[in-house]
Amino acid sequence: MAYQDTQLARPQSQSLSTNKVLRNTYGLLAMTLMFSAVTAGAAMSMGVERMNIFVFFIGAYGLMFLVHKTANSAAGLLATFAFTGFMGFTLGPILNAYLALPNGAALVMNALAMTGLTFIGLSAVALISKKDFSFLGNFLMAGAIVLILAMVAGLVFQIPTLMLMVSAGFVLFASAAILYQTSEIVHRAGETNYILATITLYVSIYNLFISLLSLLGIMSSD
Repeated sequence: MAYQDTQLARPQSQSLSTNKVLRNTYGLLAMTLMFSAVTAGAAMSMGVERMNIFVFFIGAYGLMFLVHKTANSAAGLLATFAFTGFMGFTLGPILNAYLALPNGAALVMNALAMTGLTFIGLSAVALISKKDFSFLGNFLMAGAIVLILAMVAGLVFQIPTLMLMVSAGFVLFASAAILYQTSEIVHRAGETNYILATITLYVSIYNLFISLLSLLGIMSSD
């Protein structure tokens, strides 16, 4: 009897742990997105120019490394807000550039709405269906390498078609990452660090929004 009680208690304990990680992840994600919106608004109001690509990469990957190093301590929260605040700040000049277009406001709002609906829809699929999307792990690793190389080639050679393909690729990549990370929380008992889960989802949402904004701009001839 005691053995059966232990066997029943174990799934219940895992379920409670999963629900806790999900609550903490989505709570922190909401706060970081709002903080990013504040820093993006500050950059827009100050008229900050678009950041040099190398400075951006150093800042983004440096802060992301800091998040991973401090994820198991209270300092991880500070690093998380530093990273997402920086990403939001770099978004300000991009938004100003789009808003300067004739239909810029519509492009930004459409991209924002599509990003929100896509994230909610994909999260619902992973949470409600309970399907294991761990098979996407290999795709994400290979996709990241291909997209980075294609992005560098597009920046060097300035090929419009390649940049269009990169943007479409990032939409698929970000969507897969949302499914994969949510599935990892649901199905992997070891996935208990909500800070790392938050960062993964945040980067996916950021890439999804930027890529959709780029695609909508290209499709509208802007």
